Amino acid sequence: MVIPVHDVNPVRRTPWVTYALIAANFVVFLFTPGLAGSVVGDSTLAQTCHLQAFLDHYAAVPRELIHHQMPRLVPTGDVGVGAHGAGCVVAPPGYDKSPALSVLTAMFLHGSWLHLLGNMLFLLIFGNNVEDRMGHIRYALFYVVCGYAAGYGFALLNADSADPLIGASGAIAGVLGAYLVLYPKARVWILVPFLLFLPLRLPAWIVLGFWFVLQAVYSSGEGVSSAGTVAYAAHVVGFLAGMLLAWPLKAGTPPPPEPRGLLFGRNARPRHTW
Repeated sequence: MVIPVHDVNPVRRTPWVTYALIAANFVVFLFTPGLAGSVVGDSTLAQTCHLQAFLDHYAAVPRELIHHQMPRLVPTGDVGVGAHGAGCVVAPPGYDKSPALSVLTAMFLHGSWLHLLGNMLFLLIFGNNVEDRMGHIRYALFYVVCGYAAGYGFALLNADSADPLIGASGAIAGVLGAYLVLYPKARVWILVPFLLFLPLRLPAWIVLGFWFVLQAVYSSGEGVSSAGTVAYAAHVVGFLAGMLLAWPLKAGTPPPPEPRGLLFGRNARPRHTW
């Protein structure tokens, strides 16, 4: 897996929507029960019960999205002791949940600091240029539409799943797809884990194309021991939705500036300036 750190593609205006999305994700994470206070991922049973109750209320659940089957019993956030020991108390839900709205709220929920920071890094690097090309309002709508496409796309492929779906990955995958369409030749600095970290500057079509291929392979179950907790299919659907929505803007998009200096980790032909 490669880690993007910077792209050589300046913007003309401040990406306020991208900054606002990043800030909103951090704020929601800090107020998510049982997560923000733990750096290493350890949590008490009480924190786990609070988190389960929170996610059942605000996360997107495929079975609820497709079949509109709401659970009869959900965690209340309390801890109880039963025949099998301590556990989370369950009861009929004391709230009304809109499955469609849960797709939106799920876009701002993350399961760990690593999950959050990884998503926000990709959004910061690639979102500013997409916002610059689309404009603030259209970009905000684009982000939400890609998130909904990813959420419902994943739900259609996993219609009977009761596992909560959280994270901004689907919407951000749409941003990556749009960036690939609009700026395929823009250079992106990445870190490749090889012994330590090898810095390279590659065209966006290689970086993002490689990322998409990995998501497609993982979504099929290849290359991983199990599907785990990562919704790779949502990444694939979001990416394709972003490409499709950005395609009409491709013809009028100016090319990124030609980079100077290091190329593929080595010096390009020197250019003398005064």
